[in-house]
Amino acid sequence: MAGPTGHGGSLGAALNNLLRAQVTPRHRLSTYNAKHWHAQLSQLTGTHRGYQALEEVGLDVTAKTLLNWLSDPEYNVRRSYRDLIHTAYENVAIVPADPIPDHVKNGQYEISGWVTTGTDRRERGTRDAAPLRIDGTRGDWDAIEELWAAGELPDDEFEDHFIDDVIVQDIGEGTDGWEFDGGSYSVELR
Repeated sequence: MAGPTGHGGSLGAALNNLLRAQVTPRHRLSTYNAKHWHAQLSQLTGTHRGYQALEEVGLDVTAKTLLNWLSDPEYNVRRSYRDLIHTAYENVAIVPADPIPDHVKNGQYEISGWVTTGTDRRERGTRDAAPLRIDGTRGDWDAIEELWAAGELPDDEFEDHFIDDVIVQDIGEGTDGWEFDGGSYSVELR
């Protein structure tokens, strides 16, 4: 039975497509786009989560002061308070990435597409060549997880880390390294 599959124009794109179908990446809420401290404060004080964020960053002012700030966008608020408001706003605006689940890190991967190691170049996942099978349990996922959590896992970096930290850990360097130099890939997770 086929498992979840990611597709893309590169191995990294297919891996990212697969991962994003399994868990939510780090992202910014589209409704949080205010630039001015007053608009940010108004939006924060409209929700319990916003008040919590203000408290977590250490904004400690009286209710009267808060009302004065909210009633006048031109109120002279100290820079340190504006910075706290901005920090709280960003903390609410950014939704952290879901952690990479164990079934992804411990899965068996079947990679289809052009694979080159040394002089051996073949299209895997066809009648002539089985998919490249990789055991994710042998991989070192730390760097991938760190980049994913930070929202900084572009396709090319995902591909590089997957090759170095998962493929090489499972089956070795190959004849002369691994290259995924085709234009279309699918990665199935089993």
